Amino acid sequence: MDISIVIPTMNEERTIGQVIDSLKYLDPLEIIVVDTDSKDKTRDIATERGAIVIEEPRRGYGVAYKTGIGRAKGSIIACLDGDGTYPAEIIRPLIDILEINKVDFISCDRMTLRSQNSYTNLHLIGNKILNITISTLYGYRLFDSQSGMWVFRRSVYEKMSNLSDGMSFSQDIKIEAFRHGTLIEVPIRYGVRITKPKLNTWRDGFSNLFELFVKYVRK
Repeated sequence: MDISIVIPTMNEERTIGQVIDSLKYLDPLEIIVVDTDSKDKTRDIATERGAIVIEEPRRGYGVAYKTGIGRAKGSIIACLDGDGTYPAEIIRPLIDILEINKVDFISCDRMTLRSQNSYTNLHLIGNKILNITISTLYGYRLFDSQSGMWVFRRSVYEKMSNLSDGMSFSQDIKIEAFRHGTLIEVPIRYGVRITKPKLNTWRDGFSNLFELFVKYVRK
């Protein structure tokens, strides 16, 4: 089974090397780092560790993932951040769950095992509001609609449409997975971020809420 890992980065020189090293137990494997104009040594470190580095000058969380997934060759694709907050060692068990349970998409749930150090009450409330909105509009139940770690089959991704170029890509890909296949959530322990967050809590939270209504109208 061919596995592709896609990691979007921007100024992750402190963590990207460790993230890539923690993935090398997977085999066969390709690691694709999509870098959005880092000003530090992120690209150099990723290249030295053996990753395929794609320079993507266009900003946007969704843009980076579309670029990386579009270049990925694996039949199974895993996505996670380059800041070290997601547990790379769980990817192999997630692939096993994907195969044993014959599902198409696994999304990692940070809420069930969360701690105050890794996920604040403000983020928890915002996530719940978005979860409830998805349930109300689309009828899909999620514990963590904003999680950024997923393992899925290429075949289900190829059926998806209307995926955002921005932060709402994370919720869009889950909605599309429900529409075109089978999605389950698996609880994980989310790590403590040591680099500066890219997310703006209020701006991105309201934007994601608005985008849920826009996507609903376009369906």
